[in-house]
Amino acid sequence: MTDKIQHITICMGSSCFSRGNKKIITFIQNYLKEKQLEDEVVFKGNHCMGNCQQGPMLDINGELIYRVEESKLEEILNEKLGK
Repeated sequence: MTDKIQHITICMGSSCFSRGNKKIITFIQNYLKEKQLEDEVVFKGNHCMGNCQQGPMLDINGELIYRVEESKLEEILNEKLGK
């Protein structure tokens, strides 16, 4: 575990939402709970991140990740959160 609080922001704009953000939100919430990271990671939504054609989008600790797919999300989270 790390002493540093990490941040995940998901784009909640209509374009990203129509591309599957609801499933991604649920996946991230479950991942944080299963890995017991709820106190170490701030997970929030942002109205629009401005790259609608490349959604769904995440910002993990300041790094933008485009075209997020649920099938690759666990790998992305493990890599970016250092797990």
